[in-house]
Amino acid sequence: MSTRLRYPEIAPIGYAALTGFGHYLNTQTALGPVLKGLVDLRASQINGCHFCIEMHTAELRKHNEPASRIDAVATWQTSDAFTPRERAALAWTETLTHLPTGSHASDEDYRAVSTHFAPKDLVDLTYAIANINAWNRLGVAFQPEFHTHHPETQSAITDDGGKVAED
Repeated sequence: MSTRLRYPEIAPIGYAALTGFGHYLNTQTALGPVLKGLVDLRASQINGCHFCIEMHTAELRKHNEPASRIDAVATWQTSDAFTPRERAALAWTETLTHLPTGSHASDEDYRAVSTHFAPKDLVDLTYAIANINAWNRLGVAFQPEFHTHHPETQSAITDDGGKVAED
């Protein structure tokens, strides 16, 4: 599969805005890079964004997440690899990512996630889910290829917005 459009070059202001949103999520929230990485990976799996799946898998590895946990994201409901808070975040991710299929965020779904996240953290988690879904749509539409030195991934790998401390 080859890249259809180089969207960061074609619409740089929009790309910068979306990147800025990600910077907020990475530096101004209490979500933590691993939790955010798990959410990003799960939404990307649901949406079939191969670029994002590869990128967020690489980020989780950079955070020393074991392969067993990374592999279990796709089947998190039946895995004991995740904390209750992570499970709540993954459930909320699925609820909000499946919106186009007609599901909705029920009061029960909201109560379940609310027990694990303070109001500001829940807003930030929801922002994170909206953000990764936007990136997934770009990835599915324009099919960028994941390469460490690829222009579309360069900033994601070398400038992760504060998610990974300097080596």
